[in-house]
Amino acid sequence: MDDLLFLASKIFWFIVRPNTLALFLSLIGLALVWRGRPRGRWLLLVGLGYYTFILATPASQWITAPLEDRFSRPAEAPAKVDGVVVLGGAVDQVLTEAHQIPALNGAAERMTEMMILAHRYPGAKLVFTGGQGTLTPGSLTEADVARRLWTAMGLSPDRVIYEDKSRNTHENAIFTRDLAQPKPGETWLLVTSAQHMPRSMGVFREAGWDPVPWPVNYTTGGSLRAAYDAPFPTRLNQFEGALREWVGLVAYRLLGRTNALFPAPG
Repeated sequence: MDDLLFLASKIFWFIVRPNTLALFLSLIGLALVWRGRPRGRWLLLVGLGYYTFILATPASQWITAPLEDRFSRPAEAPAKVDGVVVLGGAVDQVLTEAHQIPALNGAAERMTEMMILAHRYPGAKLVFTGGQGTLTPGSLTEADVARRLWTAMGLSPDRVIYEDKSRNTHENAIFTRDLAQPKPGETWLLVTSAQHMPRSMGVFREAGWDPVPWPVNYTTGGSLRAAYDAPFPTRLNQFEGALREWVGLVAYRLLGRTNALFPAPG
C-alpha cells in the first residue's frame, strides 16, 4: 500500500503542480485562439492570470508565512540535547552523482545546522534521514550525499546514524524512530525547513515521539522588501512549494499519518 501511495502522490503532483499546469493551459489556450476558437481565451486567461497574480501580489509570502510561523525555535536553546534529527530534502543526488561533489539545493541550511548542533551538543546522537524520493532513483541516496558532505567537513561518520530507506516524511519518522529508539523524557531536536515543520511535527507525533522543532531555511520576512525583492522564478517556486505543503497536510491527515490537520505547538 505504501508503494502505491508513493507512486500516486508523485503522479498527482506531476499533473497538478501549478507552475507547469498554468503554462500548459496557456499554451493550449494560445493554440485554440490561433485556430480561431474563442474558448481558448479562457484557458489563456487562467494560465497567464496565475503568473500575473504571483508577479503583482505577495501571494507567495501569504501562503508560506502561516506555515513558517506555526512553529518557532525555543527562546533559549536547550541546555541538554539527547539527539538531533535532520530531514532530507536539501541535497541534489543527480548533480552529486554527475560531478562527484556533494551538491545542495535551496534548503542547504538543514545541512549546515547539523554541523552547528554537532559542535554545540557533542554528546548528542545525530541522525540524518533520507533515501530516494523520486520515481527515477539513481545510485546515490540522500544519506550517501550527506555522509560525503559532513565527513569532508570533519564530522566523523561514526557519529551519525544515516537512515537511507525513507522516501517521504512519513517514512522519515517511522524509520528514524526505529533506528534512534528515543526514550521517554529525552530531548530531541527536529531540523527541517520552516515551511515543512508543521507536517513534520504532526508525522513525528503520530509516530510516537514529540521532538523540539528546530526550523531553518526561512523564506518569508514579513515586509514588502521580503515580498517583492525575490526574483519572479523564486516567488513562483516559493508559492508552489508552500501549496504542496498545504496539500500534503490535508493528504497526510486523511491517511492518518498526522495527529492534526494543522499541527500546532504544544
